[in-house]
This record gives sequence, structure tokens and C-alpha cells, in this order.
Amino acid sequence: MTISRSAGKITLPCAFMLVAAMNPCPCGFLGDSQHECRCSPSQIQKYRARISGPLLDRIDLHVEAPALAMAELRSTQPAEASAALRGRVEAARSRQHTRFAGTRTSSNARMTHAQIRRHCVIDSTLGDLLQQAMEQLHLSARAYDRILKVSRTIADLAAADDIAPQHLLEAIQYRSLDRTVFY
Repeated sequence: MTISRSAGKITLPCAFMLVAAMNPCPCGFLGDSQHECRCSPSQIQKYRARISGPLLDRIDLHVEAPALAMAELRSTQPAEASAALRGRVEAARSRQHTRFAGTRTSSNARMTHAQIRRHCVIDSTLGDLLQQAMEQLHLSARAYDRILKVSRTIADLAAADDIAPQHLLEAIQYRSLDRTVFY
């Protein structure tokens, strides 16, 4: 972003992470095993359409967070330790730092189109899988690049050198708001 002034130009760089939340439908119970959703598919589509396509296209991850069952809330089984999770994230960030050494890019999310082509290489089988997802979900070229970037990050978190089918499939799953609602 550049602001012009009579004395010259001032450049204000901006990089931010948007975290947002919304209910899955107007009543809030779509997908809830404890409550019945009372919304029609057209009501759900209309509700989700409140987020414009171009804005939705720029959101990398669409994560559904269903309500936990009482047994899950009462469970005493430990979850993954924060230290272990932190270690995986630090290792993934280190891989990215090494990958982008000598460039202005700091993370997979900031890759240029040329860097995506170089660092997010997928074989023809994965290419066919991604093409099928793109066609079925009616995704844009921007979503295509975002899926590849997210796949690369998932592979980095798994300490994998190459994007594998499970990495690509997980990244496609994160495009849930792009899907048409059926039930």
C-alpha cells in the first residue's frame, strides 16, 4: 500500500493473519449430533453467501469445529502436548526458512507464483486429484494456489520433502465453505 503526499510517497507494508468465526448455518446446529438443524439448504446457502466469493477465496483454511460431546469434555485422556506441537511448528518454520533463504519470502503463505511452481511440485496423479476437486467444488485459480501452499505446509509439519496424497487431500478438506450444502 502506498500513500501519495506532496512531499513524496510513504510505503506502509502490511502482513496480517485473519482469524474469523461463524456458525455453520443460521440456527447454528448444522452438523451437530445433539441438536437438529432447522435450516433449509437454501437458507444455509443464503447465510454462507453473506461472505463474498472473492473474500472467501482469500481465506486459506476453512476449519469446521463441531461441538464436543459430553464424553469428550469429561475425558481425561491427554491431548498432544503443547511442547510437542511447538516442536513440529518450529521444525516446519525452519524448513521454510531454509527453503526461502536468500529471498524476500518468509513462509509458504507468502510464496510467489513462481515459488509455488518450484516448491509445490505434484505428480500427475495428484494433479488429476486436484483438478477433479477444482472442478467438483468450482474453485478458482487463487484457490488452486492456496491449496498447494497449504499442502506444502502440511508436508512441512510432517517433515516430508514432497507433497503426498494425504497432504493434498487434507488441504482440499480445508476448503469446506466452498462446497454446496446438501442434506
